[in-house]
This record gives sequence, C-alpha cells and structure tokens, in this order.
Amino acid sequence: MPSFTRTLKAPPKTTGIRWFNVAVLTLTPLIALNGCFTIQVRHETAFFSAIYYVFTMLGITAGYHRLWSHRSYNATLPLQLFLLAGGTSAVQGSCYWWARAHRSHHRHTDTDLDPYNSNRGLLWTHIGWMVFKSELRSGPSDVSDLRQDALIQWQHRHYFLLLVIFGILVPCIIPGVMFDDWWGGFYFAAALRLTIAHHSTFCINSIAHWLGDSPYDDALSPRDHFLSSLLTMGEGYHNFHHQFPMDYRNAFLWYQYDPTKWFIATCKILGLAHNLRVFPTNEIEKGKLAMKLKELKQVQDTLIWPTGPNELPVVSWEIFQRESKARTLILVAGFIHDVSSFLDRHPGGRHNLVSNSGKEMTAAFFGGMYAHSNAAHNAILLSMMRVGVLEGGVEIVGQRPTKPPVLRKLYIAQAAD
Repeated sequence: MPSFTRTLKAPPKTTGIRWFNVAVLTLTPLIALNGCFTIQVRHETAFFSAIYYVFTMLGITAGYHRLWSHRSYNATLPLQLFLLAGGTSAVQGSCYWWARAHRSHHRHTDTDLDPYNSNRGLLWTHIGWMVFKSELRSGPSDVSDLRQDALIQWQHRHYFLLLVIFGILVPCIIPGVMFDDWWGGFYFAAALRLTIAHHSTFCINSIAHWLGDSPYDDALSPRDHFLSSLLTMGEGYHNFHHQFPMDYRNAFLWYQYDPTKWFIATCKILGLAHNLRVFPTNEIEKGKLAMKLKELKQVQDTLIWPTGPNELPVVSWEIFQRESKARTLILVAGFIHDVSSFLDRHPGGRHNLVSNSGKEMTAAFFGGMYAHSNAAHNAILLSMMRVGVLEGGVEIVGQRPTKPPVLRKLYIAQAAD
C-alpha cells in the first residue's frame, strides 16, 4: 500500500464563531432527534425523504462539484436548474461560494491556503473550518467563469431565500400535501435529511483525505476507499479525483461505486448532458504504474543485492587457478564465484562443484549439465557469491582466454543485465 506521512499541525488560532453555521449544524440534528422520539415515521414520508436526500446529494456531487467546480461536463438548462435546486437544498452555501472554496482546495491542497487543510486534523477538516473563524484564508483561485455565469450569480444573490424554499419548505410541504404528514416532512424530509446530507458531504473533506489507498499519487493526502464513496454518493475515490479533477468520473474502474458518474452518464443518454470529459486511459495507467514501481522500489531497497561488476576485483587466470585449489571457485559468464559455503546445499551434490573448481562452467550452468532455476540464474543465489571478474574474458575449452579487455567489459555488462 502506498504510504502517506503527515505532520499534523495544531488547529489555527480562532478569531470568532460563525453563528449561522453553528445554528444550522446544531438545530437540524436536534430537531431530527426530537422527531425520532415524538412521532411515528410513515413509510411514504420515509421514502420521500430518501428520494429528496438523493436529490440533495446529486445537487452537490453532480452539480456544485463536478459541473461547476470542475467543469467536467456540460449540462442543459433544465439539468442546471435541477442540480442548482438540489445543491441549494443541501444548505451548504451558494454554488459560487462553494465552488470558489473547492477550487482553492485543489490548487493549494494540504497547505494553509487550503480552506480544509487535512494537516489540521480530522475534526477541523470535517466541521471545524466551517464553524470557527480563523486567521487562515482560502488561497486565490480562478472563478472568472462563475462570475460571468448569470444563473450562478442569480442563485448567489438570492441564496437565503432559495435556502428556505428548497431546504425547508419544499420537503415539509410535499409530505404534508400528499400524505397529510406535515410534522414528518419537517422532522425527517427536512431536518434528518439535512443532517445526513451535511455530514455525508463533509466526509469528502475529512474521511476521503484519511482513509484508504493512494494508487495514483501519494504526495498529497487524498485517498481512495469504498466506504468514503458509499458515504458521499461516489466521491470517495478521491486520490483519482485529485490527480484527474477534470474527469467527470470519480471511480475509474467499472465496478467501483460511483452513482454520481452513473447519473451523469444517464443524463448524457437522455440528452441533458454532453461533452463528458475523461482523462486518457493511457495516462491514468501510467500514474498507477508509477506508484506500483515506487512500491517495488521500496521493497527493493530492503533487500541485499550482489556486489556490482565495477566493484569486483579483476582477477588474472593464474590467480584464479591458484585460489581455486584453496577454495571452490567456478567461472560463469566471466564472473568468479566462491561456492565453498554452498557445497552442502547444492541440489546437484557437492561433487559437481568441487570437481569443477577452477573451471569455466558457463555452458554447463545454462543447460549443458543442468537447466538451473530462475532463483539460480538471478541475483538470488549465484550472483551473491561473486568474488571477482576474470581478466580478459571467458576461458574457452580449458585454454587461457585471449579475448581483449574490451570484450571482457561486454561479458560483464551482459552478465549484469
């Protein structure tokens, strides 16, 4: 698993409290809790509440986030109105304010210019940055397109009125008119839905930066995890998203849970969305491969490898012959190997090694006598026993080598490869 190390900073010094946010985030769960203990939940109201919750979450994930924050696809006016109403019903600020903060988050991730800097701790990223004023300020981000978007600016100007309509009145009125369940609409479709939607969305800033893997890049905190995606309507494959933010998908693989991606794709089929942007698969796979190679490099660095050819002494034929009488030395591919400590562990018996001490055994090693295993061929066994390089190359048919030194280097390079 790719590692991500984080040095936690203390939460920033607070300079005040955002009382409106505190009221919303406190009263809605208290109202919902009161409803759970005072009235019976009706099935039709519960069903409507679930549907309105999906409407709310899609307004944030498919609307505020993927459409307006990242421009990952284009939407027709009816779809824009639907998503803007859903985002407003979430009571998380206007789309202009939300997208500006989110773009700042992407541009300045994990720094003090990131409004929900994960290095400040899980509680700060989940809710603290919204309820406390601090000396921290969001870093600059380009929102010129949002300033010129008439619909976004209209919602921004009339946000508090629209908040009351879509966040409170509509979820109360529909169950009241349709099912004669006014209190159920207030307690469950309004208050309980808002509470769950709030904390589900907040998990994108908190849990999605702490839980899971980093399969595309581990330089920053965003992670991929199924649980995060389950909590956030598909936004939990956050490592992918931070690497490829213009992609309309959060889940790159077909089996990963991303209902927001499926919703956008369905809207395309219906003619409500177009120009769905995707990052080239080849480049995505490059990112995954780079991380896998990094993992393998970390494993490689924990292993003991054979001495490199350039670090081995160059030994003459005469010295090789003399030393092979005192210990068991064999010559394979230009390298002299001391196999004395391996005699009793050699699968072919010690006799094969002792009787060939001081001899050229390349042909025998590579199939002339026995086709050795990959473990023997690679740096696992034989190469760990290298003690020198034969001067001039490889002995041929028991005679002194006569190849020039330049060929000896070739032999060394081939053996190293």
